Formats: sequence, structure tokens, C-alpha cells
Amino acid sequence: MNKLLPAMLVLAAAVIAPTQTAQATETAAITAPVMGWNSWNRFGCNINESLIRATADAIVANDLDDLGYRYVNIDDCWMASTRDGQGRLQPHPTRFPAGIKALADYVHARGLKLGIYSSAGTRTCQGYPASLDHETVDAQTFAAWGVDLLKYDNCNNEGRPTVERYKKMGDALKATGRPIVYSICNWGEDSPWVFGPQVGGDYWRTTGDISDNWNSAMSLLDQQAGREPFARKGAYNDPDMLEVGNGGMTTTEYVSHFSLWSLLSSPLLLGNDLRSMNSTTLGIIRNKDVIDVNQDWGGSQGRRIRDDGTGEIWAKPMSDGSVAVVLFNRGSAAATISTSAAELGLAGSSSYGLRNLWTGGTSSSTGAISASVAAHGVVMYRVSRTGTLAAGPAAGTHQAGDMTWQASSNGWGPAERNRSNGEQAAGDGRTLTINGTTYSQGIGVHADSAVHLYLGRACGRFTAQVGVDDEVTNGSASVRFLVYGDGTLLADSGVKTASQGPSTLTVPTTGHATLELRVTDARNGISYDHADWGAPTLTCG
Repeated sequence: MNKLLPAMLVLAAAVIAPTQTAQATETAAITAPVMGWNSWNRFGCNINESLIRATADAIVANDLDDLGYRYVNIDDCWMASTRDGQGRLQPHPTRFPAGIKALADYVHARGLKLGIYSSAGTRTCQGYPASLDHETVDAQTFAAWGVDLLKYDNCNNEGRPTVERYKKMGDALKATGRPIVYSICNWGEDSPWVFGPQVGGDYWRTTGDISDNWNSAMSLLDQQAGREPFARKGAYNDPDMLEVGNGGMTTTEYVSHFSLWSLLSSPLLLGNDLRSMNSTTLGIIRNKDVIDVNQDWGGSQGRRIRDDGTGEIWAKPMSDGSVAVVLFNRGSAAATISTSAAELGLAGSSSYGLRNLWTGGTSSSTGAISASVAAHGVVMYRVSRTGTLAAGPAAGTHQAGDMTWQASSNGWGPAERNRSNGEQAAGDGRTLTINGTTYSQGIGVHADSAVHLYLGRACGRFTAQVGVDDEVTNGSASVRFLVYGDGTLLADSGVKTASQGPSTLTVPTTGHATLELRVTDARNGISYDHADWGAPTLTCG
């Protein structure tokens, strides 16, 4: 926070595997995204212990704690300008005269938790003493005070290695024996979605700071696309705190902001003045149906599954088998936005139930999902199968290029069966070829793309050879192949470039009703991103 920088989006190639075990932490301090409040967005350095106490009281008085808002987090400027005689951080003498321990006791007495702030540098972003080379003593101090969360910033880091700095604090927090949630705030530099779990992080900022305006929120949202493979239960991507109620956006925009952050499994940290909220703000932040989407884990964080320019579809699988979907309109006029149960990974049912999470209204469908969406607005549904599940493919092997596709989308022309993507016309592709290896069977696509198959829980394995097609002559082409079963990420190829040969994906699919074959760009744009699923084979029965 406190420093607006473009994120240095450095991608590390992931090992091709059917699981994400390489990204797991030893223990998780949290099992769902953190919810609570942070002082920075609304108050900056204008903080004191009276504000923190009153905020804790407001959380309880408004029953926000019952919804999961339990962390009261003090950001920068809480500390004195110097350390004490024993080298310890000490609270600002006029802002926090009673000390942090007394404040923690006050917060804990109300059933809440206290968070605090420091930086992995010599000074905080506002120039106060920070924790670089003081990790052990500072972690012990925080633990002795009863602190429950540390937000660890990145200012004044002297150019020292990122992972080394954040690991030192992660190790120091763990050594205290107190469960302290570790929030890594290095603005998305050096791929914290990769190193965060390795240094003990519970969630990590993926971007620079949010501001209370629509363009800022949209910029941060766009940077979340492609981050979903790195989140898991107990370890989350963080697109920064909420601005709901601060006045810089319309009510419609705040509803969109809250809906999308919830779908992303983002920490829900309020950034407004909780002591003086109007009923509209309360209505947004107290929507239990939307909060339930945030707190549930069905195998993947929410992700953008289709982008039609101003109209977008974002979806997240739920642990009960339903899917939460946001129909999102970035445009300046109301528009009809549509998707289908198949595109959400819910193919195979004769009927579906829809619940509108903002109006409470319910409806039924045979698979079509559509709504008129206000400019800058959302319609958010939770969609469930309510009919009989259809039978899956017959026993034997099946080539995905020859199967019925329940839904498909593609970044340049249509996805092609048994030929490369080619150009925009259907059927204009060539022989599927990856670094000289040809395939008579397969699927040719262009990022961002998705092909949805119905398995009916009848198939046990999917295999494919994947890579960039040789029809691409530009060396900047780079893609990522992802396989989802019922919305859960089953396999991730890591980044594949035009110079690489084919890689093998072998994916267990037992128990899954649907399979999504998705190709995304590698965070450098989608130009030239022609990709092949060579010999994509399902073994069923």
C-alpha cells in the first residue's frame, strides 16, 4: 500500500501436474478469506486508539461480526518515530497512549481480532521505523501484544531480495508460536502468488493500491485474470481493500466492486468509516448471500470465463456443486448479458434453479442464463442443477475433437476441431503441429479460449499433448493450458512458448460431471497465441 506502482508481473513456469501441491503451505492460519476492516483507505495517518475502539464497537453494533467481519487492522502511522531503548517498536505516544496491548485486549473482549502493520524495509511508506533486520524482535513484540494479523508492506526495501525479506518475517512469526495471519503487501512485484505460500503468506497483494474510483477498481480487477491457478483454500490472492461507502463511486459501482471481490475469494477488508454508515452501504456489506460466496471454497477462486468487450462472465464453483456467476456490464448503457449452465460447468441437467443474490428472487431454466444489466452493474446468481443428470459417454476412449461440446469460446474465430485455429473463418486451420510434431486429432484454439465437455461422472482420465501451434511465427506467443473438473483446477501446464515442444497432460477425472479445457495468455497479451490440444483423449467406463 501507500505506493502506486505498476505490478512487476514476473511469471514463473509451473510444473505440469494434476494438482497444486507444490504451492501448499505447511499449515494454514486461515481457512477462508479474512474479513474485517483496515484504517488506510478512509483515514490514512489520521488514526488513534479512540478510532480503533469505536470501529470495533461499530462492527459489533451493526452485527458485522456475525457475518464474519472480525479483523480490526491498524495500518501505517501507529508507531513512534523511534524504537525504544531495547530496540523494540513502540506505539505513537499521542495517538496510542494506552499502547497496543491494551487495544488488543479491548478488541479481543468483543470477540474480534487485531491486525497491525509494518514494512519489509528500513522505514514504512510514511517514514516510520519498519522491520527489515528487526524481524525476530518485531514478531515477538507483536505476539506479546496479542496481535492476530500482520500486513507487511514493501517500502524502503533497499533493493534487497524480495523472497529473502518476506521469508525472514514469515519464519519469525511462525517462531512466536502465536497464530498470526501473514498478509504480504509487495504490490504484486516478483510474483507473490508464487512465493507467497513458500514464505508462510496467507494472502498476498497482486497489484498496486486501490483508489476510490471506478477506473482504479477496474484496473485492479483486470490484473486478477490469470491469477486463479495460484489460489487455494487457506491461501488467497488479494486485489486490495474495499472502497465501499467512501463516496467516490456510485451505488451500482460499489455493488459491482463488492460482488466481484467476493467472487474472487479476496479478503473482504472494509475501508470506510464504520461509525457513520448509511443504510445503502450497510445493505451492500451485509449481504450474506454474497459473503457466503466469498467464504466458500469449491475448488477454485472466481475467474473470468468470457470477455465480450463490455460484457463479461465471471464464475466460481461452490462446495455444494452450485456455481456463483456474475454477469458484469462495463459499458456506459444497460445491456443484456447471457451465458449458459454449460459454460458455467453445469451441463447435463434437465433443469436449473437460479437465485439472484442481490434481490433474493428465484427462477428456473433449462440452461439459458440471461439478464439486463445496468451500466457498470452486475447481476449475480447462484445456479444449481435441479433435474436428472444425463448419462455420460460410453465406455472406451473418446477424442475430444470429435465429441459434442457443451459450450465453447475462443479469442480469434471459432475453436477448431482436428485442425489448428487458423484465422477467423470456421474450418480455415491447418494440420495441428507443435514444434514439428503433427496430430490428426485435437482442438485448435486462440487464447483466451474454453471448450466444455460433459463426462457424466463416467470417465477416469484425460490426456493431451499441448503447446503453441507452429503456424505462429512470432516468438512472443505464450499460453497456459488449464483443465478444470466441475470448476476445480485439475491441471496447469505452466507457461508454454512458441519455441517449446509438446508437453503431456495426464489428468484423473473420476467423479467429475464436466471438464473444461481452457487456454489463457501468459500475461503478455493474446497476440499470436494459437494453441493446440493434441490428441486430447478421454478414457471412460
